[in-house]
Amino acid sequence: MNARAASKIDAANVLGHFINGEEVGDANRPEPVTNPATGQVSRHVAMASKQTVEQAIAAAQAAYPAWRDTPPAKRARIMFRFKQLLEEHADEIAAAITDEHGKVLDDAMGEFGRGVEVVDYACGIPELLKGEYSRNVGPGIDSWSDHQPLGVVAGITPFNFPAMVPMWMYPMAIACGNTFVLKPSEKDPTAPMIVARLLKKAGLPDGVFNLVNGDKEAVDTLLNDDRVQAVSFVGSTPVAEYIYSTGTKNGKRVQALGGAKNHAIIMPDADLDNAVSALMGAAFGSCGERCMAISVAVCVGDETADAVVDKLKDEIASLKVGAGTDNANNMGPLVTKAHFEKVRGYVDLGIEEGADLVADGRDLVVSGYENGFFLGPCLFDRVSEDMRIYQEEIFGPVLCLMRAESEEQAMRLIDEHEYGNGTCIFTRDGEAARYFADNIKVGMVGINVPLPVPVAYHSFGGWKRSLFGDLYAYGPDSVRFYTRRKTITQRWPSGGVREKAQFSFPGRQ
Repeated sequence: MNARAASKIDAANVLGHFINGEEVGDANRPEPVTNPATGQVSRHVAMASKQTVEQAIAAAQAAYPAWRDTPPAKRARIMFRFKQLLEEHADEIAAAITDEHGKVLDDAMGEFGRGVEVVDYACGIPELLKGEYSRNVGPGIDSWSDHQPLGVVAGITPFNFPAMVPMWMYPMAIACGNTFVLKPSEKDPTAPMIVARLLKKAGLPDGVFNLVNGDKEAVDTLLNDDRVQAVSFVGSTPVAEYIYSTGTKNGKRVQALGGAKNHAIIMPDADLDNAVSALMGAAFGSCGERCMAISVAVCVGDETADAVVDKLKDEIASLKVGAGTDNANNMGPLVTKAHFEKVRGYVDLGIEEGADLVADGRDLVVSGYENGFFLGPCLFDRVSEDMRIYQEEIFGPVLCLMRAESEEQAMRLIDEHEYGNGTCIFTRDGEAARYFADNIKVGMVGINVPLPVPVAYHSFGGWKRSLFGDLYAYGPDSVRFYTRRKTITQRWPSGGVREKAQFSFPGRQ
């Protein structure tokens, strides 16, 4: 946006940043935030300059020594107050998500609830930070381990879960004694800002949590600043790879969660009615804008495939699409016009590639919301491995159905795909389920569970090009990611006794 256009924007309606406990106004490169149900601009958000991001990093750096030395029990008490405030403001946060992302309010509330579960987990930080202790590992020698925070850490989060995904990061990072800089998505920035205000209200010291809205300039500043010790990221695989390579090159610890193409296998013995119900929610919930969405259904046997297609067509015909503010709807709009056009282009591409489009949502018009970014659910049958609609992440309400002759052939499709985020199998056969879970090359597996998203006290992460880095998000891995282990070995010689120097390597005694 040029300077003349920016000058016409009401500065009071430009969302700035949250730095050192204060909201910082910023008219730098304001970008529109759109209500995807109406297509209308609701506000603007400032894109942080390099100097603004550096200001946030400096605030976090200054707050770190005192926060690092704050007892874990006191950090936990702040997290308890924060959790209470989140629950009190749940409706406000969910409404902000729906207004800017488009997902149905019930879905927004579900996202919010799963994020709060991580805050719940962070409340137990005194227990989680306990190290090991061994007495008398040698004559009068004791040894123990300690989990020490890293310093300033950063999170870069996507548009599809503006409340939940940031909560995968900062509650545990802060509880572990780090200070934090969040760069949320510029597409739906209001919910993260509400949460920033609640952290301050909960008693978090200024500078421990900071938020900068922005684009690549902000991201690159975080990746290249020596004061930032670690970066967590969730987004597309090309960006995840860039974040990982740039961050690690600069000596940072990085976990970068990337894209997905999640498959569901439907075995001939599956409860097809329940499997189809599960597929509907997993493929079309949140308009398919989930990294755990099922975007490929692999049916074992033509009879199974034909039955699943018929049932899916019936369910799709009754699916309600409309504004997310109406909980009677099952699916809202896509997040932006550009993303709508991208997803619709994939539907056009699938037809060109020869797939059979058995449910076409391209011509959907929602009465009263004609300018919204609505795309109805789309179903392709007879998709093959060489098609781009199979190979690439579409991130929209498009379900591809493939046919396999056996469980092994279906598993080969999954194993050979570049992504390995999540997968599931629908079956009544325990042996088939066990074989699938033991052998599939995917990080998160469901058995008759379409979206196997781990609860807060487990960790979330995929395999292959769905994750760059060794540690998963939240759960036990978050303590490992946001701390360094230090091992201390201690001995107090007896007073007045001089010991001889030892020149050999100390061994067991």
